[in-house]
Amino acid sequence: MSKLTVKDILVEGKRVFVRVDFNVPLSPEGRVLNDTKIRASLPTIRYLLEKGSKLILASHLGRPKGRVVEGLRMKPVAERLSRLLDREVLKSNTVIGEEVEKAVEALKPGDILLLENIRFEAGEEKNDPQLAAALSRLADLYVNDAFGTAHRAHASTNGIARFLPAVAGLLMEKEIVYLSKSKENPPSPLVVILGGKKVADKIGVIRHFLHHADRLLLGGAMANTFLKARGHVMGNSFYEEDKLDVASEILEEAKSNQAKIYLPIDVVITEELRAHSPSKIVKAENIPEGWSAVDIGPETVDTFQKAIRGAKMILWNGPLGAYEFPPFHKGTEMIARTIAATNAESIVGGGDIVAALEELGLSDKITHLSTGGGAVLEFWEGKELPGLTVLQDKSITAD
Repeated sequence: MSKLTVKDILVEGKRVFVRVDFNVPLSPEGRVLNDTKIRASLPTIRYLLEKGSKLILASHLGRPKGRVVEGLRMKPVAERLSRLLDREVLKSNTVIGEEVEKAVEALKPGDILLLENIRFEAGEEKNDPQLAAALSRLADLYVNDAFGTAHRAHASTNGIARFLPAVAGLLMEKEIVYLSKSKENPPSPLVVILGGKKVADKIGVIRHFLHHADRLLLGGAMANTFLKARGHVMGNSFYEEDKLDVASEILEEAKSNQAKIYLPIDVVITEELRAHSPSKIVKAENIPEGWSAVDIGPETVDTFQKAIRGAKMILWNGPLGAYEFPPFHKGTEMIARTIAATNAESIVGGGDIVAALEELGLSDKITHLSTGGGAVLEFWEGKELPGLTVLQDKSITAD
């Protein structure tokens, strides 16, 4: 997959609508807690500024579901972006309408206007053509730099591109390059690590990599469903009853496919999921009643580490335990440190894991940290991403 980017078209003096993913965590006081996603789009923003473009930025924040939620306004994001760029970032109080149109009309080359939370508009998630058309009238060009929303067919990620020349931002280009390589031509041995809560979100990905990976390591609560499908006693552990048949089918399919599946051998269990609650380590096949598996155990960590060493490429999505409740972060941390110490190309996707790597100071040891979670999974699964399909292919010559 190869898409035209901002570097392939004339942007000087143009009004450029850039869809960014500034969906960052905020404190109760409205302070940005983690600006990773904002920093990820700085190369695109700086490039356009250097070329004298007039920038109109749009992002969602949280899930306001088509109504104004005061705690989800974009003002804190505008302030953080302004500090990162060391220049003024203008902010509108609406998404479309007379106020925004006047603000855009007043923009000079090198100016930046951040629109209000795009999801305050009910038509955004419905991909309303009227909203998409109204957004398109603000600009001459459309740039999508929000890979994390590329799997959504929304007005600002898909609909607007039907009215304007549409290309990828530099972050989007980077995501496409790395993820395409991981899916279409991965080096071997390829090790894929999948965690998180639900098997339902990853069935297609698991089935894809059964044919293309060498080793498939499953952890997190989703592994419980596979353990239960094997007949293990899971105590009070979370698992998906309605996915047991699918899990059994996948385990059976693995016997005649390329990838070897690794499941937890031992687990850390607790009676109450909270930070520093009493815990113990048991074999994965016999968890006592009243106890729940909340992390992979040391024997599993050792087995996973051996499976990882020697890999040419490592793909990872989803934590391997209840990372947010110490000490049930240890399994995820030890695997992260193992990956960081390898010479393999490593691609990690999903907010939880990316945040964990940053907390551990390991971000620079990973080849590519993807800004997408669900988008990464759907890309690996082979689904069509609406935010990508509308962007112009490299074969098309832009003016």
